[in-house]
Amino acid sequence: MSKQIIHSHHAPVAIGAYSQAVKVGNTVYLSGQIPLDAATMTLVEGSMDAQIRRVFDNLSAVAEAADGSLNDIVKLNVFLTDLSHFALVNEIMAGYFNDPFPARAVIGVASLPRGASVEIDAVMVLG
Repeated sequence: MSKQIIHSHHAPVAIGAYSQAVKVGNTVYLSGQIPLDAATMTLVEGSMDAQIRRVFDNLSAVAEAADGSLNDIVKLNVFLTDLSHFALVNEIMAGYFNDPFPARAVIGVASLPRGASVEIDAVMVLG
């Protein structure tokens, strides 16, 4: 089965040796997104709320580039440097996804690229 590389100009370019997403069959593997502004490639400033929303916006842009949407996501992995933001992730996520929600893991980590406080990756199934 062949793979297709997915790229969106509305999400940050990869900052390493990886693709924004890879599609194999009807499954799309979305790389982790941190709260980078796609235009400036800098972390968004402001509240944790703004950072989490930027991550979901970035994931949405990549999902759309693969002809899908956030509601096609079946699995999320959320990485937080401070697990006290768990409830905020839940609150914001409920505004981006429709029920039934995707499966999800939330993992506390010591650090993330570029000093980010949150990173989220996903698996999306189309069709």
